Amino acid sequence: MLVPLLLVLGACTTTIAGTPTNGDSVVNTDPGNGVDPSFVHNTDGGEIDQLAATVVTDVQQFWTETFPTAFDKQWSDLEGGYYSVDTSSATAKAPPCARRASDVEGNAFYCPTEDVIAWDRAALLPVLKEKFGEAAVMFVLAHEMGHAVQRRTGLTVAKQQADPDAYPTILIEAQADCYAGSFVHWVVNGKAKHLRITKDRLDTAMEALVMFRDPVGTEQSDDGAHGDAFDRVSAFQDGYDQGVGLCKDMSVDNRTFTQRGFLSADDAERGGNLEFDTLLTTITDDLGKSYNDMLAPFGKPWTAPPVRTSDTEPECGGADQGPIAYCEDTGEIDVSTEGELPKLHTDIGDFATGTILASRFSLAALKTLGKPLEGEDAQRALLCVTGAYTGTLLTRQKGFALSPGDLDESIQVLLRYDYAGRDAAGKAVATGFDRVSLFRKGTLQGINACGL
Repeated sequence: MLVPLLLVLGACTTTIAGTPTNGDSVVNTDPGNGVDPSFVHNTDGGEIDQLAATVVTDVQQFWTETFPTAFDKQWSDLEGGYYSVDTSSATAKAPPCARRASDVEGNAFYCPTEDVIAWDRAALLPVLKEKFGEAAVMFVLAHEMGHAVQRRTGLTVAKQQADPDAYPTILIEAQADCYAGSFVHWVVNGKAKHLRITKDRLDTAMEALVMFRDPVGTEQSDDGAHGDAFDRVSAFQDGYDQGVGLCKDMSVDNRTFTQRGFLSADDAERGGNLEFDTLLTTITDDLGKSYNDMLAPFGKPWTAPPVRTSDTEPECGGADQGPIAYCEDTGEIDVSTEGELPKLHTDIGDFATGTILASRFSLAALKTLGKPLEGEDAQRALLCVTGAYTGTLLTRQKGFALSPGDLDESIQVLLRYDYAGRDAAGKAVATGFDRVSLFRKGTLQGINACGL
């Protein structure tokens, strides 16, 4: 949920940034297929509540079908029901577990004591819809239902309080994200009655998970930690790819969390970001050494490609690799220091630049290993290898190491742009969802998982 499980009155107001979508609907509008939102308490019967009612109706159906097999007992619908809250109205009624309607502003939450889900229909769901599309609303409400699943499987507030080390908030939230991913896959497979979406439309909606990440610098051990964007997207994709069975078995013993605090006072002062020119110089030195170490077990001699900067766009064999390109004929990497790359650096963060540059070193690594530089296999491999390099930075506590927020920057640049996935011909894995998945595989499992 958007507020911690134990803090059902939590004041977690979220400012949602993003790029307006084209408004594609996830609702099946065939005649007779609508959902009447009158079962939602305090509904105005409007478009937003109709969307929310449609989502929770299909999520209930998913769990009605899935829960008995997964947990060997029947699913029971929410006893307290659903509440829509107009936080723009001074006279709006507060839902259960809140003192006043304004407590819900910018939020959706599940309250375990009353077994209810509530949402802000004025300042959350319509903004999600505008910025990320209707699928983002589906993500958020499916996540909240994930908390209802936890209550039905015995993961109660009392159990969490009794053993907080075994059930930290970050694990509780990851499991709810995982359950949401399982539901979305069910929808993508065409099994939902009222919702429909294709996998290639998930990219923009996944950015909602990025927006709801913890503030940069939050330690994963913090009582209210929900996870960074990498952790939240990872849990969602694991649920999507592997289903409820994986989600229900999540524990602190089998789940890797990447969230970390700032490495130093200087790191905190910079917000975890280096200036553009400093980043280029620092990471270039590290990339050369790190790829040498990664490729050593393959028995192939590695020579780090020289990096050349220019104020013009790279031109390598006539292919458009983006603002950074690996030129196979010269063996060098060309970086455009004007235009889009500095803007990405400013808008997303320094490791957006780092991820794209690392991906070009990954192309050079494929060349060293005698692997193709073009085609689907090359596109998938270079994303995985780029992740493998990034994973080596996770264990470092000094020198060139990941700052908090760096992995989130990788996620964002992979979702929004295909530059890091472009092969030598300028072609790339088509969806951000798959680019992130391949990058995660390398980050968490290392270069041996990349099929080289």
